[in-house]
Amino acid sequence: MKFIGLEKKDQGKYITRYDLNYVTADGQPKCYEIIIRNGNIGSFEELHGDKPDAVVLIMHNREGDKVLLNREFRMAAGMWVYNFPAGLIDPGEDADTAAARELREETGLTLISIDDHIGLSYSAVGFSNEMNVCVVGKCEGTIQMSDSSFEEIAAAWYTREEVRELLKTERFAARTQAYCYMWSRQ
Repeated sequence: MKFIGLEKKDQGKYITRYDLNYVTADGQPKCYEIIIRNGNIGSFEELHGDKPDAVVLIMHNREGDKVLLNREFRMAAGMWVYNFPAGLIDPGEDADTAAARELREETGLTLISIDDHIGLSYSAVGFSNEMNVCVVGKCEGTIQMSDSSFEEIAAAWYTREEVRELLKTERFAARTQAYCYMWSRQ
């Protein structure tokens, strides 16, 4: 693919839609629609950032025998979906600070340790360049409802057996589904 240019099409409150124009290997024009967080992209190089837009939390209890999952009403799907707690990194925050804040906001739990970071990955690479970093750790406390009326979230702890059952019947975000499948088989 040879990049030709980009055109800003629509500016929303949180995302911007762009058309990316390419020429395929056989000389055919290709227009590809994407949505991104940055509303001021002007070049091909600016499409590939090096900082995460959001954080994803892969949290376990102290013993490591339960995983924390959110059952969240996802407006784009129009239904309840299982996923990890996650959210945007606010200006001035690093991933660890955002992880602790998002965990508290969505579940009421306290981050007690960060055991690892999984490097940058794309949220939905088929139509967006939004990047995430996964923060792996442990948390504790009493689960509470999200502190935002804009999010309907029911967080809970799940054992490996419970996760195996959920995977048979419930909808998951892809990253969460893949991790839960592997974790539940250990």
